[in-house]
Amino acid sequence: MTLATDDDVFSALVEPFRGELTAHCYRMLGSVHDAEDLVQETYLRAWRSYGKFEGRSSVRTWMYKIATNVCLTALDGRARRPMPTGLGQPASDPRGTLESRPEVTWLEPLPDRVVWGGSSDEPEATALHRESVRLAFVAALQHLTPPQRAAVVLFDVLALQASEVAELLDTSVAAVNSSLQRARAHLAKLDRESQERAPELDDARKRALLAEYVDAFERYDVPRIVALLSADVVWEMPPFTGWYTGAEEIGALIETNCPAERPGDQMLVEVSANGGPAFALYMRDPVDGVHRAFHLQVPTLGADGVTHVRVFFDPGLFARFGLPEELPAEHLARARALQQDGGVAPAE
Repeated sequence: MTLATDDDVFSALVEPFRGELTAHCYRMLGSVHDAEDLVQETYLRAWRSYGKFEGRSSVRTWMYKIATNVCLTALDGRARRPMPTGLGQPASDPRGTLESRPEVTWLEPLPDRVVWGGSSDEPEATALHRESVRLAFVAALQHLTPPQRAAVVLFDVLALQASEVAELLDTSVAAVNSSLQRARAHLAKLDRESQERAPELDDARKRALLAEYVDAFERYDVPRIVALLSADVVWEMPPFTGWYTGAEEIGALIETNCPAERPGDQMLVEVSANGGPAFALYMRDPVDGVHRAFHLQVPTLGADGVTHVRVFFDPGLFARFGLPEELPAEHLARARALQQDGGVAPAE
């Protein structure tokens, strides 16, 4: 008979919380890389203090207190992670010059696989959890002070009582309530996608819209892409500082700046990010014909089509999503077929 060690007991108690703690740290920091590092630090601190844990709170609450303090320490003196729409500048000219600022620590997308194992078929109980890592919400959180972020996440996302939040943050209930009131008012102005959300699409319509979207991009059919966008769609793509609005304007942006020239030049591979669908785009190199990692798109869907597209021009993100640098072999046949048939859409 093998006796359980302290390591075994500790792991059994805390390991089930790794995914949700990663999501918690991501909401606070806006970076999956930082979130994973801070979760590791959380587990290290928890192990060191495990002998002093007296069970006056649940293990989950205890772990969240450690993780929150780790995040607040990490955020001390750091600049927030913005998206281009959060820089305070008006929409850009789609035919103008693109300005890139790779030195800015931009907001990053969250691969679902690091929180939920990559499954897209989660039970209803996780709906709020997925909603709480939407890019629009996380981007809005970045405009709050770190203590305000912590208060909002602990109270509104994790549904802790104000007294529990006060204890976790080592402050008073009155201070927590005051911080929440200010933070919620600020978030209401920033997270417009929550305030002005269109009716939810059913799953069949979502799948159909996404399939059309992928097909239009892979055929490099710009008029069809434009037709799938809502009239007031927003497009942004860090590290480029500009953002764009309007379906026709975004069509002009694609025609002016996209290096694709014909069907099959760009191929999309579906992944899951921030609780919803996302696409890794591979662009064909005109020199050697190899499709390589180009950017990652996270679209938001509405009743009138695609309402917001956040495009991340960071090929380094592909590895985070478990993707290779070159187009996976199972997609090559479709790329060749599109190139051979000229990308003509099949008859209805």
